[in-house]
Amino acid sequence: MTTEQRVLRASEWDRWYGALELAFGGVADSDGVRALWRSLTEHERSIGVWDGDDCVGTAGAFSFRLSVPGGALVPAAGVTMVSVAATHRRRGILTSMMRRQLDDVRELGEPLAVLTASEPAIYGRFGYGIASQQLSAEIETASARIALPDGVDEIRLRRVDPDDPAVREACEAIYAAEVATRPGMLARSPGWDKLPVVDSGLEKGGMSPLQCVLAERDGETVGYTHFRNKPEWSRSGPRGTIELRDVYAPDPVAYAALWRFLFGIDLTTTIQARSRPADDPFLHLVTDIRRCNVRQRDSLHLRPVEVGAALEARTYRTPVDVVFEVEDRFCRWNEGRWRLIGDAKGASCERTRDTADLALSVRELGAAYLGGVTLAALARAGRVKELRPGALAEASTAFASDIAPWLPHGF
Repeated sequence: MTTEQRVLRASEWDRWYGALELAFGGVADSDGVRALWRSLTEHERSIGVWDGDDCVGTAGAFSFRLSVPGGALVPAAGVTMVSVAATHRRRGILTSMMRRQLDDVRELGEPLAVLTASEPAIYGRFGYGIASQQLSAEIETASARIALPDGVDEIRLRRVDPDDPAVREACEAIYAAEVATRPGMLARSPGWDKLPVVDSGLEKGGMSPLQCVLAERDGETVGYTHFRNKPEWSRSGPRGTIELRDVYAPDPVAYAALWRFLFGIDLTTTIQARSRPADDPFLHLVTDIRRCNVRQRDSLHLRPVEVGAALEARTYRTPVDVVFEVEDRFCRWNEGRWRLIGDAKGASCERTRDTADLALSVRELGAAYLGGVTLAALARAGRVKELRPGALAEASTAFASDIAPWLPHGF
């Protein structure tokens, strides 16, 4: 049976997206979600595999800028909407799409490719490493409390319409301030401000419409939260759940004020928080962490598409001068020795014939790139080999980040 792989045509989007929905269980997205993804799809960066009139494979990419250690926003391909029909497995369709996609990313000059994985075991063979983690928590608000810093009562909280353009603009400004300080976040271009407020259809599951509360000081917006409320009752009384979509505030006092508000919503006993950073400050605000039921899982998977350009794009916590012996079986142009010289001001990374100090694959470089995974930890797992004594400690310290990398939302 033959198939055809081609760039997505605008007229094919509905069938292409329908194939994606079917591969992910066959439950159709809401009209609002579909309309958003239709508007954001970059057709020239999207691939369909066709068996006659049937779409049996999908893959796409968004043109992102990713924050990296040092604060730079680096061009990155946001790999997305990847699926293969269950009827067409084990025929090389996924590999062929990944091959074409990474060749295109290289041609476009983007040094990085990133994705989130429905099944994390899939993408390691294509050179993607797990570069950031996310926390989820189910907080028992009837038992845990918030330890508040001074000044919380000076913060004004105000309910607003989350889809009001002025509100979206204010929230995006807060989000952008976070991007500038934390690796692993995406600078949201026009249109992406609708992602946090899109109608997902969850109201049908008993959830309230999306709600938004702004935190203000002296008339200036200094934070916000988006959430839904699911009222529930037991024989003993109310046990409603707050589903927290996001909460942002660069100001620690405003951040604590928003959490106090969430803890105090009437008739609720639980906050379900997902996709939180690994070092979320709420971990240090709650009085009883055991009542938060915290879990951790993989989030952003990252691959250097051009090793030299990728390592030059970020800065390093301490001075580093190290030669990597890089293995990259899927993108052979990266294989060989690379000398990285860098510090907190900048870096250079060029091919060299010098003796290698560390040996690793491009997957390990991707995992360590944002500073959330140390090269030392990877070495203890046998995935990085030290060839020069002292090189591992030097490089591991230099790559580290004081702030945990975080991807707040999928794409």
